[in-house]
Amino acid sequence: MRARVWAATFLFGLAAIAADGQKMSQNQGQPMQGTAAPMSSTGINKPAALASPLKISFIGKSAEWTPATLAVLPHVTLTVYNEHAKANQTYSGVPLMALLTPLGVPEKPHGKEMRLYLVAEGSDGYEAVYSAAEVNPDVHDATVIVADTLDGKPLQEAGPFQLVATGEKRPARWVRNLVAVKVLTAD
Repeated sequence: MRARVWAATFLFGLAAIAADGQKMSQNQGQPMQGTAAPMSSTGINKPAALASPLKISFIGKSAEWTPATLAVLPHVTLTVYNEHAKANQTYSGVPLMALLTPLGVPEKPHGKEMRLYLVAEGSDGYEAVYSAAEVNPDVHDATVIVADTLDGKPLQEAGPFQLVATGEKRPARWVRNLVAVKVLTAD
């Protein structure tokens, strides 16, 4: 009995692999969402970039951004040192505050508004926390953007969006494959 279950599972797995191969060939060699992640030169699977929209929410309001809708907004360009890559990199994107203020996040916070913070989340579940003041140029010197290009090209494995911040010694809070930003209030 176990041999039949194992054989059926094995044949089902082969059929799934063959189907994935057909899907890839129909897409000019690009894996479809939900297929196996591409292998890197180090032999470690890299997560495939997901084309999920970026959802930003604040007190019952939300907005979604796709690469096409973000591309038409005014962009800024930042050159930052990436400690992981050991190189300067040039990102272009939209300042995060430009995406937050239409939802009601205050441009010039004071008093209780200083309790606002945001959680940025990647498609892999990675999360980073910023105070709202840290992403606000009226309060803080750093620039935080939702990047859609790196060195003049669309983001690949880190895309379609990546949260990038100046003034950080290492990119621990740069969220790759950014899919959500939730603005919350501390108690």
